[in-house]
Amino acid sequence: MESFSTIQKLQKKLTDKECTCTELTQQYLDKIEQKNGELNAYTCVTADTALAAAKKVDEKLARGEALGPVEGVPMTLKANISTKGLETDCCSKILEGYKPVYDAAVWQNLQEQGAVLLGKCNMDEFAMGSSCETSCHGGAKNPHDTSKVAGGSSGGAASAVAGGLAAYGIGSDTGGSIRQPASFCGIVGLKPTYGAVSRFGLIAYASSFDQIGPLTTCVEDAARLFDVIAKKDPRDSTCTGAHCSALSALQNSLKGKKIGIPAEYFDGLRESVQTALDKAGEVYKALGAELVPISIPEIKYALPVYYILACAEASSNLGRYDGIRYGMKAEHYTGVNDMIEKTRSAGFGKEVKHRILLGTYVLSAGYYDAYYKKAQLLRRKIRRAFQSAFEKCDLLLAPTVPMTAFPQGFSGQDAVETYQTDICTVPVNIVGLPALSVPCGTDESGMPVGMQLIGNAGCEDVILNAAFQYEAASRH
Repeated sequence: MESFSTIQKLQKKLTDKECTCTELTQQYLDKIEQKNGELNAYTCVTADTALAAAKKVDEKLARGEALGPVEGVPMTLKANISTKGLETDCCSKILEGYKPVYDAAVWQNLQEQGAVLLGKCNMDEFAMGSSCETSCHGGAKNPHDTSKVAGGSSGGAASAVAGGLAAYGIGSDTGGSIRQPASFCGIVGLKPTYGAVSRFGLIAYASSFDQIGPLTTCVEDAARLFDVIAKKDPRDSTCTGAHCSALSALQNSLKGKKIGIPAEYFDGLRESVQTALDKAGEVYKALGAELVPISIPEIKYALPVYYILACAEASSNLGRYDGIRYGMKAEHYTGVNDMIEKTRSAGFGKEVKHRILLGTYVLSAGYYDAYYKKAQLLRRKIRRAFQSAFEKCDLLLAPTVPMTAFPQGFSGQDAVETYQTDICTVPVNIVGLPALSVPCGTDESGMPVGMQLIGNAGCEDVILNAAFQYEAASRH
């Protein structure tokens, strides 16, 4: 089995009878057993579930029936996506042992397509972090260099895909949680338009920012998965489904396309990142695209706006964890209030507590107008600025992260600089636009560099096609 394979290649092995789906799945399970101790990508391995799904695929192939778009391909889910009867703990002590009574919409869609679930993957606790190190299970490691972080918050899924422990993963992106680990691990990560993929069954961090998307080894797989999971769902009032077919758009020419280069995204980049992006720009010129320098000065407000609004929503969403309805409960207490206080104190990690406190503060009397209301007004201003940018160009090119993967433990030394790693990813979450990270080179130590392509709302086909053309031309 190739350790770094695509959906199409794996399905060809199945249809050509090179191996059965059960054999393929067992190969992945064996590799998880061999390498997960080193990478810490999985927190829960679902071997019985995977082999049962694989058996159904083998029976279908034996009947001579064709496979669906992702059928029979072993994959993984982030630990904040609900799976009926399987532990979904968000990598937090407060949800230890929690098994949902229903499936998330995205997992329902994938099950209907015959997906083979290998297990649930590590993440920053409640998706709050940029390194995966806030997980109660310890952080996932980067397969390119295990002394470096895999990124966050979907670090486990990115590590699993990059390390060959899954063909693809499904993560969530609130401020860059798919794209940042994709960049650090050298794979493709797609954050769809807000509302394209149902959030039903996604355990919320910040509801107006969260969006589910794929982590894959190539752009074609990301497009294929987007078409599968982007379905309208009445259980999520914000979900409209996809506005385009991504896979069918991958052969479109880039001649005459205008790619905006927003100056504000390129401030303070590491030299290796700048060099890789400059080379990527040259590839696009050779493909016939026009690079258009633009300015979006409102980007400077993005990071404070994001942390004010996302933390405010988190303080509300996490209020449900009280030790009464589900999850852990303090053993010794004197009353209800004491029980809730002790449960939350023991159950939530340091970073989650920081963000709850910040969110509660900005929503409190006397500070609501000064912080939360002002941030909402700036959110509108940033949205208008992006709308103006897309009047001048078809898509935007930017770095995914200003640096490559940093050493483990770095986030504990400098929390502010760790927050700064989100500076290039949070703007699209603020305004709900689609964005994609695709590998575009390496730094001097061989660690991957990610390029971010940003599209207008509903234009996943545009950015996926641009990434596909770059991937083919550059061979990254």
